[in-house]
Amino acid sequence: MGDLPTPADRRGLTPLIWSHVRPYGEVNLDMAARLNVTAVTVPSSRTAGDEESAEERADA
Repeated sequence: MGDLPTPADRRGLTPLIWSHVRPYGEVNLDMAARLNVTAVTVPSSRTAGDEESAEERADA
């Protein structure tokens, strides 16, 4: 008895087995380049009139 790993043992080993896996592939960051955040637009807040106009557009 004691030869088989318990569920707690398996939970402890899982990070060791899967820590080298990169699910999204290799990511290379260029820390010298800057992002152009001025081109980003932020949508305005919604109002009740926005929802009605979206329904009217769907009906047309």
